[in-house]
Amino acid sequence: MAQYYGIRPGSQPHTLSVLVENRPGVLARVTGLFARRSFNIDSLSVSSTERPDISRITVTAYADPDPLEQIIKQLNKLLHVLKIVELDPDQAVERELVLIKVKANERTRSDVLEIVKLFRVRVVDVHPETLTIEATGAQGKLDALMGLLAPFGVVELVRSGAVAVTRGPKALSEKVPGTEIGEFMNR
Repeated sequence: MAQYYGIRPGSQPHTLSVLVENRPGVLARVTGLFARRSFNIDSLSVSSTERPDISRITVTAYADPDPLEQIIKQLNKLLHVLKIVELDPDQAVERELVLIKVKANERTRSDVLEIVKLFRVRVVDVHPETLTIEATGAQGKLDALMGLLAPFGVVELVRSGAVAVTRGPKALSEKVPGTEIGEFMNR
């Protein structure tokens, strides 16, 4: 029986940024590796990069250091995986997007709008019975926002996976052949 490496007391959140070739089936291989190793993925985001032939997979998971090191080694062995970096929270900018549809009738609407103003987020849909709020930010900010809105009644919620980049001028793709931004943009 496989040991479960999901959220356990003492486990720490880790964010992996994985550059892969933009090909069918690569995401399935990457997530399949996490499943085979009994890791629970907390957040997953896949997007294009400055090059159309490379995608970035951002994975957040709670794990102990040793099992995480093993999964990174196995990811490096996968076909079409170009580079893997564990992002240091102090050296990266990480954000998520959340859409929250919350009950807001005539009596409670002004209270919900005060919370929206306090968090500097946006109302993107207004209905006589609900407000839909769009917020981007760090996980802690979004958790706090959802905590304040919960008493009003959350009708629907959707949250994106985290996306992250390192701080400063260096790009994750710097050492991947042919990824110099100027080289690609001048083609």
